[in-house]
Amino acid sequence: MAEDFVTVAWTPSGSVRLIDQTRLPTEEVYIECRTIEEVTDAIRTMRVRGAPAIGVTAAMGLALGAQTIQTENFKEFFTALEAMGSLLMRTRPTAVNLAWGVRRLLNLARKSRDLAQAEIKAALVAEARAMQEEDIRINRAMGQHGQSLLPDPARVLTHCNAGGLATAGYGTAVGVIRAATEAGKRIMVWVDETRPLLQGARLTAWELQRAGIPATLITDNMAGHFMARGQVDVVVVGADRIARNGDVANKIGTYSVALLARAHGIPFYVAAPISTLDLSLTDGSQIPIEERAPDEVTHIGEHRVAPAGIRVANPAFDVTPASFVDAIITECGVARAPYDVSLPRLAGEA
Repeated sequence: MAEDFVTVAWTPSGSVRLIDQTRLPTEEVYIECRTIEEVTDAIRTMRVRGAPAIGVTAAMGLALGAQTIQTENFKEFFTALEAMGSLLMRTRPTAVNLAWGVRRLLNLARKSRDLAQAEIKAALVAEARAMQEEDIRINRAMGQHGQSLLPDPARVLTHCNAGGLATAGYGTAVGVIRAATEAGKRIMVWVDETRPLLQGARLTAWELQRAGIPATLITDNMAGHFMARGQVDVVVVGADRIARNGDVANKIGTYSVALLARAHGIPFYVAAPISTLDLSLTDGSQIPIEERAPDEVTHIGEHRVAPAGIRVANPAFDVTPASFVDAIITECGVARAPYDVSLPRLAGEA
């Protein structure tokens, strides 16, 4: 089941090509970022979003920025590159993959200090492109591990978008659903709309419809109703950062879904690559939560839905305690509690 769209790619002309996710589902528009500033703006404005996708995009953005550095002195080159990396990392603080992508290229540059500047620049581009291909392989492996957890048939509820649009391709949570479908399982998906930016309604529904996977769109506050009626068998979501103890930061509203799933005895699974683990954090209280603009809540698109002047809180993510997570699916296998033992083991930590 191949994607018929490309989330992020390096073009032959040396730019970063992105599908503009703010225009979906009504328009399929691609943008080309020719400067690092255009890449940072695309991440900040969520024209590209999803933890793995912005990790790859940030790496490509840094490789793009590196091409503009004009110095033969490695120290000056690396100082400029670090400044560009800091610019990228400030765009969205919660998703750890973004910083991971930047640091991976900075580490490569540091190890390549004895090469000519042109060779270092070429190596950064090659590494960013390799990360894109690697991400798709990772997602497919994750899908295989995760699909074994889904019954046949299964009615799966998911929240936000953790599909090909949130990654370099195939998807994390949606990748598990796709892999189950490819294995011949009869899967139907409940798609939470995901306020305030409607990534479920705009993006996940669009992906599943194009993939031919049966899906039904619901508002966020309908999830409990369908669980109570016995119409949800399993919940699968993605993640933006996972602490050492298994606490999971994901799109706002995920915690509510996890609570509902636990109350109804429904398995709650998280699908995320090893790069989403932040083993430096002991628990979820240490995860920074991005606060976004008030107009995302007061408006739907261009249409105002709240009175002018009302105070607004708009955290983009919440943290689901590990105690509500039945398993964390990675490309290296499935982790279960105690997560402070299983996650470091999967990540290969000595």
